[in-house]
Amino acid sequence: MFQIVFNEISAAELSALDTLEQLELLEEFKVSEGDLANLNEDRFGKIDRDGTVLYRFRAKDFRFYFEIKDAAVVVHRVLHKGTFSDFKFRSKMPLAEDEALAGSKHFWKLIDEGRNARRL
Repeated sequence: MFQIVFNEISAAELSALDTLEQLELLEEFKVSEGDLANLNEDRFGKIDRDGTVLYRFRAKDFRFYFEIKDAAVVVHRVLHKGTFSDFKFRSKMPLAEDEALAGSKHFWKLIDEGRNARRL
């Protein structure tokens, strides 16, 4: 099991939820090396752009977008599947969700904002 680190942006996105929903999501959000080696498409996805690997975890109606750094899961964004941003990524292309995200400049801009945010 990896240590999970949220940055300012992903922590704010999570804290905007009510306490019970936060606890339920955090209870589900567990990542092990085995999970990443054998991705279960229902829960985990992998997004690759120019050698940068980003993972997606689905929990209820939310998507956690993270990368592995220094033996930790660094969460860059937590998006509701119904948010404008997440909907926009997934609705424009006939590709699978993760493939569509890999080609979206808007998605990578959100991720880069998260990547550059201070870790908590």
